[in-house]
Parts: sequence; C-alpha cells; structure tokens
Amino acid sequence: MLTRLSLRHFVIVKALDLDIESGFTVLTGETGAGKSIVLDAIGLLLGDRADVNMVAQGAERAEVSAEFNSNPVLMAWLEEAGLAGDDDVILIRRTIDAQGKSRAFINGISATLGQLRELGEQLVHIHGQHAHQQLLKSSAQRELLDEHARQQQLKVSAQRELLDEHAELFELRSAVHAAFSAWQTAKKLRDTAETDAAELMGKLETLTWQLDGLNALAPQADEWDHLLMEHTRLAHASTLIQGTASAAHQLTEVEASVVDQLSEQLQALMPLARLDERLNEAVEMLDVAVINVQEAGQLLNSYAQRADLDEGTWLTLDARLGDWHEQARKFRIAPEGLHAHWLHLQTQLHDLQQGLDLEQLIAQEQAMAAAYQTKALALRTSRTAAAQKLSTAVTASMQTLNMTGGQFGIELTEATPAAHGMDAIEFKVAGHAGVALQALNKVASGGELARISLALSVITSAANPVPTLIFDEVDSGIGGAVAEVVGKLLAQLGQERQVLCVTHLPQVAAQGEHHWQVSKSTRNNVTTSQIHPLNTEERIEEIARMLGGVDISVTTRNHAREMLSLSSLS
Repeated sequence: MLTRLSLRHFVIVKALDLDIESGFTVLTGETGAGKSIVLDAIGLLLGDRADVNMVAQGAERAEVSAEFNSNPVLMAWLEEAGLAGDDDVILIRRTIDAQGKSRAFINGISATLGQLRELGEQLVHIHGQHAHQQLLKSSAQRELLDEHARQQQLKVSAQRELLDEHAELFELRSAVHAAFSAWQTAKKLRDTAETDAAELMGKLETLTWQLDGLNALAPQADEWDHLLMEHTRLAHASTLIQGTASAAHQLTEVEASVVDQLSEQLQALMPLARLDERLNEAVEMLDVAVINVQEAGQLLNSYAQRADLDEGTWLTLDARLGDWHEQARKFRIAPEGLHAHWLHLQTQLHDLQQGLDLEQLIAQEQAMAAAYQTKALALRTSRTAAAQKLSTAVTASMQTLNMTGGQFGIELTEATPAAHGMDAIEFKVAGHAGVALQALNKVASGGELARISLALSVITSAANPVPTLIFDEVDSGIGGAVAEVVGKLLAQLGQERQVLCVTHLPQVAAQGEHHWQVSKSTRNNVTTSQIHPLNTEERIEEIARMLGGVDISVTTRNHAREMLSLSSLS
C-alpha cells in the first residue's frame, strides 16, 4: 500500500508531503488545478518516462518519492534484484534535472526503469481516463480479456497458496508466441529453399570448389607459425652444422682444447688451495666449468650429427609454405587466418546442404505448425472460459449502472494465425432487454461505453492482487444516480484495498472515505498547485462547489451535507 508521497519542484508543485491512508480516497478540484499532477508523479515512480517539463520553472531539479508497505512476495523480488532495504518499507525515488536527465532509486539503490516498471506492476494499477476509447480497439479487448484471466488465476493461486493445476493463460500466451516464431522461421527456410533453389545450388558449387583446395591443404591451428620456424631453421642447416661442429671441436677435441686448458689450470690451483682455503671457491668454479664445457661439447657434437637437417626436409617444408601462400592469396586473407576460414567455409557448406534438403524442411515446418496450433487451441480454451466469466460479471454490473436488461458478451472467432493466437476477440453489448448483442464499437453510445468501461475496470480490479488501485476520471460520461452507484462500487473496492480516484462528480466524491482537494494560486506571476486533505466542513463546501458552481446556496450546502451523511450510512 502507498503510505506517503512527496513532491519537490514538480511541475507547479513547490513542495508537497501527503500521508496516504487505506480505503477509498477521492481527489477533486477545479479544472486545471493540477489533479493529474499526483498521478503523473506516481506514474513517474512506476517507471514512466521523465520529461524536462516536469521540473518546475527556475528549479535545478525535481524530485518525487514514495513509501510503500512491503510483503513477503515483494521482499523476495527485492532480494533477488539486489534492491532490498533494511525494513518492511519500500522507498522509491526519482529525480529529474533541468536538462531532463533522470535517475531512479529503490531503497536508496540505483535502479533501472525496467526494474521500476516490474516493481510498480506489483504495487499499483492505474485505470486511465481514456480507457473507454481504447476499449473500441480489438487489440485492447484481447489484452483486457487475457489480463482478467491472468488476475483471476493469480487470485486463486494466492488464496490457495499454490499454483493453478492448469497452465496459466499468460504462460500459454508466451508459449504461443514462441511457437509462432519457430513456425515462421521454419516456413521462411522452406520458402527460401523452394524459391531460391537455383541460387543456392550455385552457392553450393562455389563453396565446394573453394573447399577443394583447403581440404587438400587441411591447414591446422598454429601450423603456420611452426612451418615458418622450421623453414628458417632448415634454410640455414649448413651454417648450423658447420658452426656447431667447429665449436665442439675447439671445446673438446683439438690439442690444447678449452677443456684441456681449464683442466691444466685446475690441476695447478689444487695444491695452492690446500695452502690457502680461500682458493677453494675458485677451484670449485673451475671444476664445474670443466664439466659444463665437456657437456656443451657433447651437445654441440650431437646437434651437428642430427639427420633431420637435410635438404629434402627443407624442400618439403618449402612446398608446404607455398601451398599456404597460394590458398591465402585465393581468399585474400593472411596465411595465419586460413585455419579459421577453412572451418567457417565448412560450417557454411553444412548449413547450405541442410537448407537444400527440402523434404526435411517441409517436415520441420509441418511439425512447427502443428505445435503452434496445439498451443493456440489451448489458449483459445482458456480464453473462452475467461470470456464467459467476464461476460457474466459485466452483465451483472450493467444492471446497477442504469442499463437494466442490458447484456454484455465476448465472441471468439477463427482468425489468421498470429503471435497472439488464432482468435479474433470482439466485445458485444445490448443496451437493454430484447435487443440482440452487437459489436461494441457500433451500438454503444458515449455514456454506455463509459459505463461498460467502468464496469470492466472495477471487475478487473477486484481480481487484481495489487494493493493500490488508481482511477483517473473513469466516471466521465455519467451522472446522477449512476454516478452514485459508481461511487459505491469504488467505495466497496476500498474496503478490500487502497483506492485513489480523481473525479469531477460530487456523487462519487461523497462516497470517499478520505477527500483531498487540489487547488492552485498565482503569486508574483508564479502559479503553484496545492493539495490538502479536507475535514468534514471543508468536504461539504467542496461537494457543494461541485454541485452548484461559484455561488453556493444554503440549499446546495444542505444537499452536500445530506450526500455525505447518506454515504456514511451505506
């Protein structure tokens, strides 16, 4: 539940702090006073896009914040998102600077708009003032039906504390969307194979020709670097053999070799070391040197006699390098990239061969189409059940909204397969008894449409588990006794959860458990908006204003007082 709302330099509100109670709260005020500002602020906290015009004139930035009560489900979501706070309160804050740059915070932690929207869907549900106009669109009717079904399932799940045994409608919608996408992909592959067969065969021949040379070469990973190193080594084989043999000869084999000279000096120093132990270190070093030189001579001699430093091996490597260069020039790439290119062409060839297997592609498309149809039919079954329940509920509500004998129905007919299913959904209405159901957009008057939209809003809200419901002038187009019924419907909703309603009807305002008045004033050419809760006497004045206009008579005040008195008894 929304418990507190604070605004700073937001549009024409300089500073506002509202403590919001449970139950049914109404917002009223003159046209243009700024009633929508509160809803805009809440919308901003729920993830709506920020606008530089939301920053009050002359201010450096605007700030909107709110506190919501939490619950175990919300706490789990916050924990998973890394946005949990220290207590059972959820704090949401948005700032907008003078350049229009916006920042969002949940429990003091920076958050994305996506996170705000996801959290907001679990906190608040807003019914806009233009909902009845959207209701004429087929897509909006489908979304409303599906949303009602989802909310019913969520409500059942919450009451039973377990998931419904059957797949939820929204899960079916997701499955249908995925199945349709898979089907269309398979269909596109088949169509491409059928219409572009000649072109694909040409590509296949080109790829096969390109791979002939590479398959023969079979370039391996890291082979190029190894070839270069070995080729360079073998190209200097004669120099290497002569140099190492000469070094070995001088170190160990010639008369007065390095080993001989070191040994001679070692023998000369050993008696001296016995006379002065400080020479022992030099003797040990010479002894090690003799051993190292002997081993070096053996290694060099062995290297000089190796059999792989021959011209035949070099010629083989040289030819291999030539083949690498030839293939690299053919594909206009560096030689070291041949191995990766070879693998890439092999993958292309495999995919192309698969794409030319028309029989397999047809089978795949048929399988995807069948899977889609199965899921779409399951979705239709779920929608049909939801449509019957919603039709019954709206028809019952119409009887209380001055449409006695009226009837509401939802018709599902076969439609072209699409991502949302195979159903064409049409809302139908009969305004009074004895009249056949007809399409909503053909027979409903403005007032009837507003009342049906309101009935749908109240019914879907009753199934919605979110703790706060907001109605923005959903009572437009009605009046009199119907308006009083609407107020009672909203008040009834307010007994189960928090309800906020922006209204211009005194009959609705009188039903409110709490009442806020929105007003504006101008000082030094600066217009500001104020909102404050009304006490009983102030409510009488405000409802009298709504009833009678500028000049309020005693009769009008008495009427307002009577309306408030009757609402408290209902």
